[in-house]
Amino acid sequence: MFEPSERGQEYREKLLSFMDEYVYPAESVYHEQMVTSGDVNHHPQVLEDLKAEARDRGLWNLFHPHKEWGPGLSNLDYAHLAEVMGRSIELAPEATNCNAPDTGNMEVLTLFGTDEHKEKWLKPLLDGKIASAFAMTEPAVASSDATNIETQMVADGDEYVINGRKWWTSNALHKNCKVLIVMGKTDPSAEKHRQQSMMVVPLDTPGVKVVRGLPVFGYQDREGHAEVIFEDVRVPKSALLAGEGDGFMISQARLGPGRIHHCMRAIGVAERALDLMIDRAQSRVTFGQPIANRSNIQDWIAESRMEIEMARLLTLKAAYLMDTVGNKGARTEISAIKVVAPNVALKVIDRAIQVHGGGGVSDDFPLAKMYAHMRTLRLADGPDEVHKMTIARQELRRRDANWGKKS
Repeated sequence: MFEPSERGQEYREKLLSFMDEYVYPAESVYHEQMVTSGDVNHHPQVLEDLKAEARDRGLWNLFHPHKEWGPGLSNLDYAHLAEVMGRSIELAPEATNCNAPDTGNMEVLTLFGTDEHKEKWLKPLLDGKIASAFAMTEPAVASSDATNIETQMVADGDEYVINGRKWWTSNALHKNCKVLIVMGKTDPSAEKHRQQSMMVVPLDTPGVKVVRGLPVFGYQDREGHAEVIFEDVRVPKSALLAGEGDGFMISQARLGPGRIHHCMRAIGVAERALDLMIDRAQSRVTFGQPIANRSNIQDWIAESRMEIEMARLLTLKAAYLMDTVGNKGARTEISAIKVVAPNVALKVIDRAIQVHGGGGVSDDFPLAKMYAHMRTLRLADGPDEVHKMTIARQELRRRDANWGKKS
């Protein structure tokens, strides 16, 4: 039921070949180029080489639902591709122009951008010539409730003046980043979910200051997770996406597909970790036997396989429902996968680290960085607790349609 379509399967086979022939062999080259550069935010040439090859093979903008910009695959078809890309998460998504947050920003600009936005920003993003960032989270408030955000967007004649402080603005330190999509408040007195708006802000606009890249468990990711200050930043009123007060609506439209992408990539990460665990268990000998012969290691391998399969089926179900009944109808499943997939990946990676011994926590193997990346996913796009709250409310209303409405 959740198998890809014939067309989706063709893309999957093409992607698998690309991974085997180009992406996996490029991983060592990528790390060598990063180390040689001495710049944590360096944009290595190997990525541009991979992008050119992917484009030649028609493996470009695979995420985009509109045939004008990409292959126009369903969520279910793309989910299978996102899992494959997750197996080399540092390279494959960007190599195919399917990396976050650019995917979400491209979808937002497609749905809500003006003709000017599309010409100036969307087309270069779709061509892979520039990168973008999404500025929503703030250090001063609990941004898991997006209505808390405090960044001000005040109308002044033909302009808006933006003042605020953001962090975890992923991609803002990418060498090709040129534009931000920023969420702030245009009317603090409006109804709770109508106070926010989103605007397109070029990164070089006066008053935009990238303060630093935030480390993740000690790692500085190449694209950066920036703290950004907006101080009297002036943008024309044409920078507004959709209309005033539509910011919360845009954020919800943006996050649904993004969660599918994240979760299927997480399953790909888990599959890679399981492969590494098995290979290590078969090659390491303790007390006269490969550790793969130990019953506890076999338990870990079996449990990992079962958990990955369960997470994959749930995620594919969510993608199927998004295609058939829409994001709103798939709300429970979208929240569920966002909790399940990263937690399953973390379990598998943790077991793989243990099997690798000291090597597992070093940079000689990818497991430590994989763990750090997957751990952040329990916070990105909404923490586990918010998604569980969403599921619980849906369940309570299933039994009592008036639940939550009573005084």
